[in-house]
Amino acid sequence: MLNPGTYLQNRYEILEKIGSGGMSVVYKAQCHTLNRLVAIKVLKEEFAFDRAFIDKFRMEAQAAARLSHPNIVSVYDVVEEGALHYIVMELIEGVTLKSYIEKRGCLENKEAIGIAIQVASGIAAAHSHHIVHRDIKPQNIIISRDGKVKVADFGIAKAVSAQTMNATAVGSVHYISPEQARGGYCDERSDIYSFGITLYEMVAGKVPFEGDNTVAVALAHLEDPVVPPTEYNPDICPGLEQIILKCTQKRPDMRYGAMEDVIADLRRVLVDPQADVLAAVQEEAEPDADSTRMLTKEEMGAIKEGRRRPAPRKKHRDAEEDDVNPQFDRIVTAIGVVAAILIVAVVIFLLSRLTGLFTPRTSENIRTTAAAETSLPAVEVTISDNQVSMPSILGMTEEEARRALSDCGLTMTVTAREYSDNYEEGQVMSQTVVEGDAVEQGTDVGVTISLGSDKVDLAALNLTQMTADQAEALLKEKNLLVQRREEPNDTVPQGNVIRYSPETAKAGENVTLYVSTGPQVVPGQVPELRGRDQVTADALLAGAGLTTGTVTYEASDTVPEGIIINQSVEPGTILPLQSTVDYVISGAETETESDESGSYYVGSIDQTCSLGDYIGPAAQSSSIRILVRLKQTVNGDDVYTTLMSPRLVVGAQDIPIVISRIRGAYGVDSGTVEVVDADDLDNVIASYPVAFFPAG
Repeated sequence: MLNPGTYLQNRYEILEKIGSGGMSVVYKAQCHTLNRLVAIKVLKEEFAFDRAFIDKFRMEAQAAARLSHPNIVSVYDVVEEGALHYIVMELIEGVTLKSYIEKRGCLENKEAIGIAIQVASGIAAAHSHHIVHRDIKPQNIIISRDGKVKVADFGIAKAVSAQTMNATAVGSVHYISPEQARGGYCDERSDIYSFGITLYEMVAGKVPFEGDNTVAVALAHLEDPVVPPTEYNPDICPGLEQIILKCTQKRPDMRYGAMEDVIADLRRVLVDPQADVLAAVQEEAEPDADSTRMLTKEEMGAIKEGRRRPAPRKKHRDAEEDDVNPQFDRIVTAIGVVAAILIVAVVIFLLSRLTGLFTPRTSENIRTTAAAETSLPAVEVTISDNQVSMPSILGMTEEEARRALSDCGLTMTVTAREYSDNYEEGQVMSQTVVEGDAVEQGTDVGVTISLGSDKVDLAALNLTQMTADQAEALLKEKNLLVQRREEPNDTVPQGNVIRYSPETAKAGENVTLYVSTGPQVVPGQVPELRGRDQVTADALLAGAGLTTGTVTYEASDTVPEGIIINQSVEPGTILPLQSTVDYVISGAETETESDESGSYYVGSIDQTCSLGDYIGPAAQSSSIRILVRLKQTVNGDDVYTTLMSPRLVVGAQDIPIVISRIRGAYGVDSGTVEVVDADDLDNVIASYPVAFFPAG
């Protein structure tokens, strides 16, 4: 259960719970990245820890996300976040068809047909992409406030039914097809059956089968005839009843072969409510042109009357009638012979159908076989003179798509621009008219243009070369949310980024920056000075409440010049505050004069150098090698002493220049500390005057 105010993906804010089903809970949420309301369907806990089911669920939901049709609820994202598995989809402000039926009772013929055509159009679009819903029911059909009807949960029920067949997972057993009830193979005709039951409920005000439990209802779908809906509502027009009864045949091959055929009959009945749909179909059909057998008038009459074979009456014989009547014996024998002949005939028929032994190889048969072998839907689309077949423009650029539609006599409007991992920036990622549909010339087709992937490669941003403020500003420019966590670090300067998590992130997701608080300072505790330059060492000692002692120099073949080789007190040692610590620097000491008593001149500096003014606007993404030196004029000549050896720093980084003890030339009471470009020593980035005093 998610509470209002909870954030998912640091992007979706849960506002309220709006529904609950057998396998999920639905919430209304606000997407703060795209500033729109969405619906989020979260899987219940009993499904969240089954890895096989989750993989199936994700695959089917992703397939459904590729559907784009006005009568299908759009799926925006499929997310796995820890133990939560959820689908982000279009939020439809309205009511479910189930609620609408409960409120209105029996729907009037034209209203029911209008709703049914929209539902059937959405299902047909999914079938054209080889996606079977498997859970068509009024609870999964939403009527928006403007009257638009949309089908939800495409692909989701398929994942569930593949894993378990219990009533909770599959959905309401009142709409289940017979083949689903027995656990058999399901295809598009299973959706047609469930659609027929839904249409039945719309006009009759109730479902055809009720029972004390789910098993009883499932058995009724398998065995009991459908009571004609006119028995509950005499106002149902004949053509509509015929459509319902054909959709709800027990045998799949006796139902409609495709949802397009259902739509065609619904439109015919909408124009002529008294139309005899089945008779019209039989007159138009060529012999053997349709593998679906049409119902005869006698069969339709039997269905309407709901006839059943009378149960055989029990015969009681007296005790004395033990002898078998010879005539009865002959009748039993004859029945046995007839039954045997029928069994043999059925076996031969089945074998002939399986092997094609007695099936003539007509051109129609060859075409039908080829269509079956290639798994292509055999849907005949009729296009009038003023209509065109809708082309696929997915993956085209906006200009290419507009040109392609113009060539077909169609126009295009960009209705939205959204992020996509499947389409590059500028490509068409969805279209409102499905490929292959017949549309009037001049129709305006709505498209969604991809903004490209909203994933950001954080490694390419060089965040570890920035201060936390600089990194946060850059991430916010990328529409990412930022959290900071501080921790001590002996090598990364205070306020700089040590590391970050994750490596890549989408717009609206959270990035954690781990920011250095500098070395962990304990008053009087000696820091690690080895491997550091003099500027850093003096700053660390000052931070710990200690002072720099004697600085000596020693030539080294392994340690770069200007880097500390050794220190007089081991790191971690606790000393009284203001105690001195000596250290040894790699390299030769600059010759400085002193008097006979050994006196010399010293100075100090505590400044911060900003490199932004020197580098300019590119400072945030640039780096530079700098060197810090002392410049003094001795006997009329400029003398330079290196205080900090060359190091690479980020251009936007502020450099602390803190040296508590600078040894200068004897008798010279002034000098300048310069920060220079190490690759061009004539370029002085910053300079600071320093006063020197005698010491000894």
